[in-house]
Parts: sequence; C-alpha cells; structure tokens
Amino acid sequence: MPDLPLVASAIGARHSFHLRCASPSGWRASLTVHAEASAGAASGSELEIVRLSLESDAPAPPPACALTFTHPSIDIHATWTPGAGFYKGVRMDWSPPFDAKATSQAPVVCLHAYSGENRLTFACDEVLAPLRLRAGVREENGEFQCEVAFFDAPAPLATRYTATLRVDRRRVPCHEALRDVARWWAAQPGNTPLPVPDAGREPMYSTWYSFHQDFTAAELEAEAARARELGCTAIIVDDGWQTSDARRGYAYCGDWEVAPARIPDMRAHVARIHALGLRYLLWYSVPFVGIHAKNHARFAGKYLYHIDRLQASVLDPRFPEVREFLINTWERAVRDWELDGLKLDFVDRFDPAQTSVHAAVDGRDIADVMLAVDRLLSEATARLRALRPDILIEFRQTYVGPRMRHYGNLLRANDCPNDSLRNRVSVLDIRLLCDDTAAHADMLMWHPDDPVESAALQLLNVLFAVPQISVRLDRVPPAHLAMLRHWLGFWREWREVLLDGELRPSHPETNYPLVSAFRGARGIVVFYDEAVAALPLAAGASAAGEGDGVSHEGPREIVLVNAIRAGRVVVELAEACPAASLMVQDCLGRHVREERRAFPVGAHRIDIPPSGLARLIFP
Repeated sequence: MPDLPLVASAIGARHSFHLRCASPSGWRASLTVHAEASAGAASGSELEIVRLSLESDAPAPPPACALTFTHPSIDIHATWTPGAGFYKGVRMDWSPPFDAKATSQAPVVCLHAYSGENRLTFACDEVLAPLRLRAGVREENGEFQCEVAFFDAPAPLATRYTATLRVDRRRVPCHEALRDVARWWAAQPGNTPLPVPDAGREPMYSTWYSFHQDFTAAELEAEAARARELGCTAIIVDDGWQTSDARRGYAYCGDWEVAPARIPDMRAHVARIHALGLRYLLWYSVPFVGIHAKNHARFAGKYLYHIDRLQASVLDPRFPEVREFLINTWERAVRDWELDGLKLDFVDRFDPAQTSVHAAVDGRDIADVMLAVDRLLSEATARLRALRPDILIEFRQTYVGPRMRHYGNLLRANDCPNDSLRNRVSVLDIRLLCDDTAAHADMLMWHPDDPVESAALQLLNVLFAVPQISVRLDRVPPAHLAMLRHWLGFWREWREVLLDGELRPSHPETNYPLVSAFRGARGIVVFYDEAVAALPLAAGASAAGEGDGVSHEGPREIVLVNAIRAGRVVVELAEACPAASLMVQDCLGRHVREERRAFPVGAHRIDIPPSGLARLIFP
C-alpha cells in the first residue's frame, strides 16, 4: 500500500509515521504520537503510542489505508510473529504480509537481536477486524519497512474509526516485550481474558490421534481409566461421537446428535467418566454443516461459502438464528449431558474475505462478519458460564490471539502428530502471547515400537505447556506407561514453575534450543540442543536471572532436563558453589546416582541419561 496517497503524518522520537489511503474523499484522517512511561525503558521515547483517527460526515465504507514507518536494521537478525513457525529470520520488504483477525493470529511483530533482546516490537489494538502486517528490509538502504494495513476487504458503513499502534524500542528480552503486549491487549475493553479453572491446568487425554472417529463408549471408558491412573484428570472426546462414518471429513457435522452405535447413552457415559475422576470435554466443528446433515437444507441461503474438499458449508453468523442454533446446541449439551467443557474448532473458517458486505437486510442483523463472530462467541461464553462457571473452552492455533482469550481459557498448539519439534515451537509461540491463559500442547502420539527415550521427547518438548496424551494406552509397552507416569508426575510436581514461573525461552529464531523457568527459589532448565546453560547463582541474585534485584535465602533447587539423545548437559556458573547435592534419574524415574559435588566458577559437564533429569540443590 505505500503507493497510495499520503493523507496524514506524525513525528515521534525516532520514527516518522505516515497514513496512506485509497480514495480518501469524504474521510478526514489524523495521526498523533505520544510517549508512554514503562518499566525497562531508559527514556519515555522508547515506548510510543500512535493514534489513528478516520472521520466522515456521512456513513460510508472506510477507505483501504496503511500506517507505515521505517526502522534502521541495526543489530536485528530475527523476526517473531505469531504464525512464523520454523522461519523467524529477517524478511524483505517485498515478502508477503501476514493476516491477523479475531480468529487467526494476532497483530504484533517483534524484531530482535541474536541476544534475544528486543529492538522493535509494534502491535495494534485492532484485534477484531482483519489487518495485514509487514516488517521487511529494503535492500537499497537496510531500513525495515513497517506497515499495518486496514480495510483491505470492503467494510460496513461507518462515520468514525480509530486504532492505536504501540511501538516498543526498549532494550528488554523479546519475551518480555511480547508479554507486555499481551497485557496491553488484555486491559482493553472486550479483551478481558476468561478465567482458567485449575482443571484447565491439569494433564488431559484426547481421543483424536488414538481413536480418530472410530470408538465406542466402552472403549473410551476403559482408556479413560488408564489415563486417570497415569495422572490425567480430563478426557477430550474429539470428532466421531456424532457420526458412524469413520472416513474423516465433515460431511456429517451439523446435526450434533450422538451416534447410537458409538455412545448409546451420552449422559450415562459421561457419568461413568466422572465416576473415574475425570472431567469430560466434547468436540464441535463450530461453523461446519455437512452435506449429509439434516440441517444442511435448513440453513440454505445462510452460508458464507462451501468447501468442496471437506464436504461442508460454513454458516453465516450474521443471521441471529444461526448464532442461536449454535449457542443453544452447546448449552443443551453442557446441561443435558453434564459436560465440563467444549473443544470449539475451526472458528477461523468464518472468513469475511469469502463474502461481500451486506447491510442488515434479508434476516441479517449484523453487517460485518467479524462483529457477528464476536457476538456469537462472546454470548456463547456468557451463557455457558451461566450454566457452569468453571466451564473449559479450548481453541486451537491459529485462533489463539488476544480476543480468543476472552472467549476461551485453553489455547492449544496446532495439529503436529508425532512432531515434537513443531509442538515445542508452537506451544512456546503461544506462551509468549497468552500470559496466564492455559497453553496446551498438541496431543502427544508416537509409535509403540519407539525407544522409550525417544517417545519421552514428545512430552519433554512440551513441558512448558499443559500436556494432552493421545496414544492407545492399552497398546504401548509397559516402559512407555512407566515413562508417562514418571514425567506426568514430575510435571504436576513442577507445574507452578513450568506454567507460572518467569519463562525464559532462548533463541526463537533457532526453535528455542534452551528454555528455563524460575519461580521463587525453584527453577527448571530444559536442554533441547547441546547448548550451555548459565545458572545465575551468585549471592544476592535471583534464581530467575541476573539483575532482577530479588534475593532468595535457603536452598535453591534447579532441575536440569536432558531433552536430547546425548548423555550429558553442560552448565556454567559465575559464582563458585563448594558443595551441592546432585541426584540423577533416567526417563523412567529410576535413580541413577546421588552425590555431593563442588562447582567452581566455569563450565561443568553433568552426565544425565537421555530424556532423564538431574536435581541440583545449592545451599
């Protein structure tokens, strides 16, 4: 959009901000910039707020426009965005932008140094309507061209529009800059995060990879009993409960009636699961009505579009009867079957780009698709919480942004079966923006013949998220069950550190090879690569890291987790410790050795079996 006519400019401490609009006739535009004080800022100019305002005397579609500025590429070697995945390198100014809306991604970009220190993080408070964001280097001058584009698609009539851009140049770790963005979003009207019950922070069992669509109530109940014995406290029953067809796809979604061949009596089945000590969550593909569903004809003319390969159509939430149908379906299920939660899937398929803007005619009471989605999910959350205040609602990546934290309290990594590396990257990407909302790993699966040390890596790679298990527990060998029992027990013991501690994920650009978290005098460091971990144990320093000014007394315990296949890790101490207690366990939790050991200043090799751990207690 940089070739569009310039309609407004504003000068900040380090940047000149420009607004360019297509066909701005009838609209007046303005930009203002002000500095904002913040912890970690050397001066007020390092954190600035840019306000965009568009006004029209008569209702009209807002014009396509872009807010742009440049930033010198000085000590910037990586780019973090919510959907970057494995590639977090520097992009070019001709690289494609990424899209963000309420139900996909989040409008934030972080440019950082190899040290992990923030150089520029910019985020927009427009978290509902679609935006396009870009930060790419122009090869002619080494400047990052930064852009936030609004109204690429036609928008409903309006007379006023405002948006705010938060520009952060503080020299703080990039994970701190992103955490502050998450809290900035959460403080804004409409974004208040849904509380997370303690049940949402416990290991769960999911049926998807283990059963897919082929199961019976008796099989689920037997598997649930095994999962409970290993430490899971909830079961998520995925796709398949509503159809006897097991060929995948969504042709039979939309009626949401229990398939009797699978579960003859849903209420009694849920009660039996409850009797085992597990909560029960049920899956729904929110927008889909399959071609073989009885409801497909009922909603004719009330779809946004059709997806041939999925054999399903996407409902149009701008119709009040569509919203009421969906919410009432979930209400009845929670009430009649005494469910503890819902897994609401595919909400990103409500795509405003697939349809034209309509006025509130022909039965639609809302013109904008994303506003209608917001109405649907906000009202659903309120009504479900009225039935059950501790309701669990799961959403899946990429719909894990700031608005989704208002609708749900469990944000899960995208599907990555048997892919421990992608699962690690996905959950840590979620953690950087979800603050205290529960981040869940994608369901864990592996081949039953996998060596137990290798199978354990599926769990070790997601220690900093809530694990979901999805292997057939009656088909894996006893060693795998022993491994699960040990590591799920460890995870529960260290949950407050893993989920609530000060998270320090190193090097996003190389897939987080070393991740640590500290809470009080306890800490955990997980080695995902053959990196060297610096343990900050100097007198008067916090176990969470150097320079935070917090002093801890008494023993300090640090667990080192060897999530690589090598038999050792390396740590470095800046302060000598004359005698520490060291206890080593293998991946099954068996004790390997215990010893007292001196740690002079410098690097130290500690032998730990693959997928094992070492507990260090420093006096």
